[in-house]
Amino acid sequence: MSRKMFDLCGRDERLRFSPYCWRVKYALAHKGLDCDFIPWKFTDKDAIAFSGQSKVPVLVDGDTTVTDSYEIFRYLDRVYPERPLLGGDVAEARARFFKFYAERSLAPGVMRTILMDVFNAVHPEDRDYFRTSREKAFGRTLEEMHSPSQGLSMLDRALEPMRGRLDEAPFLEGDAAGASDYLVIGVFLWARVCSAADLVSNADPVYAWYHRMLDLHGGLGRNATRLVDIDGGYGG
Repeated sequence: MSRKMFDLCGRDERLRFSPYCWRVKYALAHKGLDCDFIPWKFTDKDAIAFSGQSKVPVLVDGDTTVTDSYEIFRYLDRVYPERPLLGGDVAEARARFFKFYAERSLAPGVMRTILMDVFNAVHPEDRDYFRTSREKAFGRTLEEMHSPSQGLSMLDRALEPMRGRLDEAPFLEGDAAGASDYLVIGVFLWARVCSAADLVSNADPVYAWYHRMLDLHGGLGRNATRLVDIDGGYGG
């Protein structure tokens, strides 16, 4: 197979929890494109040095290497125009909004809710790196940042725009899922793989959307291996 993607893994290679990598998995499935997902750890910088940077996802498609989840969306539309992800200027502007909405409004609340679960999920060889890099960015310890009650409150407020849209349509894109949905679902898959936390109630329109997204593309998200599936579960 000529197409492969370096994909963040945890303490078990089956644990794939990067929200950015999940975006691309949904985009590839949307296009009907096969891909070999290569397990990668935070400290495996040498393995992706050829890409000129140090983060995943890294998509290698034949002789072409593409980094950054959103740039991969754009690349896939250029090279594989069937079933477009972004479409025209208006559709891409909408997708850009949801990209930033997921990263800047949803992710902070989710992070505060599941941070120590993520720490338990990362590979043992990555834990020093994860702790050091995150604590430097946060300006406080992981334990101080981990606050599920505060995180869920933040997330509840941040979900209001999604609730409004999902009262109108089954997906953020309308009657069928598209780029906006894929850009957002990555945050929820991050939590699903690493944590048992319930982010939304089953009466919330976001909950129904979330389960539609899990079942999409042959159960792509629902079939993902979770930390609870691994021996030791959430105990770390």
